[in-house]
Amino acid sequence: MLDRDLDCLADPASADVAPLSVWSVRPDGLVAALAVLDPAQAAFVRASGFAATPGQLALLPGHDGIAGALLGLGEDRTPFAHGGLPAALPKNTIARLEPGDFEMDAAALGFCLGAYQYAAHAAPQRSMSKLLAPGGTDAARSAARATWLVRDLINMPANHLGPAELADATRALGAAFGAAVQVVDGERLAAEYPALAAVGRGSARAPLMASFTWRGSAAGPDAPLVSLCGKGVCFDSGGYDLKPSAGMLRMKKDMGGAALMLGLARMVMQADLPLRLAVRIGCVENMVSGAAMRPLDVLRTRRGLTVEVGNTDAEGRLVLCDLLAEASDEHPALLLDAATLTGAARAALGPDLPALFAPHTVEGDRLAETLLTEGAACADPLWRLPLWPGYDAWLGSPIADLSNVSTKPTAGAITAALFLQRFVAPGTAWAHLDTYAWNDQTRPGRPEGGEALGLRALFLTVKTLNDVNKAE
Repeated sequence: MLDRDLDCLADPASADVAPLSVWSVRPDGLVAALAVLDPAQAAFVRASGFAATPGQLALLPGHDGIAGALLGLGEDRTPFAHGGLPAALPKNTIARLEPGDFEMDAAALGFCLGAYQYAAHAAPQRSMSKLLAPGGTDAARSAARATWLVRDLINMPANHLGPAELADATRALGAAFGAAVQVVDGERLAAEYPALAAVGRGSARAPLMASFTWRGSAAGPDAPLVSLCGKGVCFDSGGYDLKPSAGMLRMKKDMGGAALMLGLARMVMQADLPLRLAVRIGCVENMVSGAAMRPLDVLRTRRGLTVEVGNTDAEGRLVLCDLLAEASDEHPALLLDAATLTGAARAALGPDLPALFAPHTVEGDRLAETLLTEGAACADPLWRLPLWPGYDAWLGSPIADLSNVSTKPTAGAITAALFLQRFVAPGTAWAHLDTYAWNDQTRPGRPEGGEALGLRALFLTVKTLNDVNKAE
């Protein structure tokens, strides 16, 4: 199972080397920090030009080598201020963060995010330092471990993570927390999730729907139900509307929405929130074969609507529509879905901002505002785009209830979300994330590769809304 321990943290009781004290300093605190150092060390730091700019590191000389280090924070108050530390410190170092003008929980999270390396198929490329695990940082550990899980799933090559393997990862995660798990395939899949099955029938690797249900230890049978749905397209060739070769290079990440929902589920279960949880993952591969869906085919859906396939490369919404129909019919208190759905969202918002959609109702606005607020507070931002009803007619079809693509070349992220909305039961508190799920380049705390964009914002929203519901 791709759910590994945080090997970047050292247990204080079993650390085999003496920890190296690290003082995290802001520019306005530099004078005070230097005043408490040994005069020779302070003189060395001044001579080195250390100005406490973000990520700047000054190693302090000692009689037996390195006596400590100063880390510049600048004005960065996000977890990423400490994200470069694992790679910046000398190898085999165990860092001990000394208290300062920062939140220890955020610093521990940033350190763990920066220490991540994908090493399933080769030895790690860099030697990272470890962090002497601070006390009282359980939330940071949970977020970091869930992020590692999401990153590992996305980074896994498609020949090692197909529909069956993604279903296995879903099943294993649920079982690890005592959830009831199931996997639907074959004739039952075609009958109950016909659109999802149609997307995957072109691949030699059969499509699956993997799910689990879980209940917190303090949750009764009538506790609020939170439903999560994830697009798990393990590789997307585009189908008969074939992508160019450059467009396929990162398509192992097209299951990033599924990975994100699994990471979120892990955080919810780890926190033992007093709620009921239902997770549904559509595990498919979009390939070309004699069995693959064709342009202008008409598909059945679980909701009973028929869909004309205007483009076989708009398959993610077909995977999700059956899941959303089933989930919303259970009347959840909250329904969330995530998908690497459209290039249009990336064109509008770039790689760092997942596009957020929610109905323009009192409940939908409340949910969107909570997501935006929590995302801003934890440095995990989202950006809301409108479910603009004026574009809904663009999904029309002359021979089916709707098409899976718009008749217009613009607003692709909006029309994709409008397509999904057709399958969500009216009145459902629902939010949809259109995410990139990838870092194009390495930055502190954000190595190049798969990324859990929106994970912490989603978890804090689930926790906040659950607390509000309890208070009411």
